[in-house]
Amino acid sequence: MIGDILPAGVRYADTRTDLPHAPLHPEEEQHIALAVDTRRREFTTTRACARKALAGLGIPSVPILPGQRGAPRWPAGVVGSMTHCVGYRAAAVARADEALTIGIDAEPNEPLPDGVLEAIALPRESAAVQALARVNTGVCWDRLLFSAKESVYKAWFPLTERFLTFEEATLTLDVTGDSRTGTSGGFLAELLVEGPWPTGRSLPGRWSVRDGLLCTSIVLPAPAVS
Repeated sequence: MIGDILPAGVRYADTRTDLPHAPLHPEEEQHIALAVDTRRREFTTTRACARKALAGLGIPSVPILPGQRGAPRWPAGVVGSMTHCVGYRAAAVARADEALTIGIDAEPNEPLPDGVLEAIALPRESAAVQALARVNTGVCWDRLLFSAKESVYKAWFPLTERFLTFEEATLTLDVTGDSRTGTSGGFLAELLVEGPWPTGRSLPGRWSVRDGLLCTSIVLPAPAVS
């Protein structure tokens, strides 16, 4: 799934089956020692995905502990992102000299609970979601908007270590091909606050919907060395 919307150079691993017995480093075991079973499965399986993705870069197994606000602490010289939802876990990584930041998110292709869209969307975004839903019922556009904003935040936070609210980025969703049947496309996030990237306040992303899941991603290339 997530590999559908990642550029060359980004390594990823994903699974729709939990790997509860995947090995953890002692530091990780200590971190998760008191967690409930659901959290332990999420943690263990995403770390297994992350190590498989890192192996694609030639990087050996290392502990991947949560840092500030839960963001994973990657090995030096690596950027990456993880995601998990019911029935899906994934991780994506790249070398820091190839990518500035990565944000990925996966969600079930199901409507958001009542009241959530109003909490996360600006009026223009809500109107766009409702318009798309009238012509394409195969995509839960409200959930897709939520996922895209999650990817924005995951790309933003490692560079700024500052919280970004849902209202501080406005998104435009785009559909590839016929809007009535499209199941992939792009999106553009426009930050309403200053961002630390070469693209200024614009973050382009990709999305895909397949097999009951939707995925979103942002991968910003590393600045060219002059």
